Amino acid sequence: MPDLVSFASLHLRHDVGSYDYDDLSSAAKVVKTMCDAKSLKILILQPFANFEGWKEGSEERADAFARARGWLEIMKACGTDMLQVGSSDSPAEKIGTDRTRFVNDLRELADLLAPHGFRIAYENWCWSTHAPDWQDVWDIVQKVNRPNIGLCLDTFQSAGGEWADPTTPSGLLEDNPREQVEKNWKQSLEMLSMTVPKDKIYFLQISDAYRPKQPFSKEPDQSGTRPRGRWSHDFRPLPFEGYLPVVDFTKAVLKTGFRGWFSYEIFDSGPDGKGKDYDMIPFARKAMECQKRLLEACAGD
Repeated sequence: MPDLVSFASLHLRHDVGSYDYDDLSSAAKVVKTMCDAKSLKILILQPFANFEGWKEGSEERADAFARARGWLEIMKACGTDMLQVGSSDSPAEKIGTDRTRFVNDLRELADLLAPHGFRIAYENWCWSTHAPDWQDVWDIVQKVNRPNIGLCLDTFQSAGGEWADPTTPSGLLEDNPREQVEKNWKQSLEMLSMTVPKDKIYFLQISDAYRPKQPFSKEPDQSGTRPRGRWSHDFRPLPFEGYLPVVDFTKAVLKTGFRGWFSYEIFDSGPDGKGKDYDMIPFARKAMECQKRLLEACAGD
């Protein structure tokens, strides 16, 4: 969505905001035309954030559903059928911890999208207030119990939450001995492979992470972003350029029988997070080579 806002401002030659849904829909139609000319399909509209859990009758809940209706119009315009929703990182004092509220909101959103043939891909964000792990979002999806909601699984979000920690000297979870961390990680992957149906995985997002040169503060920054959120925004290179067990997680997803879309979600500002220049064509070639290497690694066993 941020890219669409930027493109809309450029194309329409005036400032367009994230709530200017008529302008955004007009721009989305132009993007669809360009994609059609190249025989490309827009997989998903993302990231739809901080949606679920607001109190009934609150301004925040009204805003969340107003955004949902606006994004639905953009989905129509750009020709995608899938909305990615990240598990909310709004403060617990505002959205609570009652999973029933999250389930009910997502069920209402699924019902809003269903008449249009649209789906929700629900993703765990590893700094989420209420659903940081894949087990959390899978439990919620099952309780929503609608045919048009499934999972977006993500190598960073799972490995970065269950195995790694940017606030420790080692870059790993340190609440338990290393052997226990590895054992817990392997058990989680095995559970994923055995319990999540392949048709409930709508797509798989791929990225690695740099091990921070200095541990991050455990406290939120001035914007309120939690440590793993900061890590996610700037320290996510292609697989094999960081230290996360990306291959392990990808293998577990493939063991479910999933053979759907892989989506490379790279936020790489370099190992120091200060920024990095890109040339898109060489980068795309590098990403394709990375995908081949990833699949070969998964097939190796």
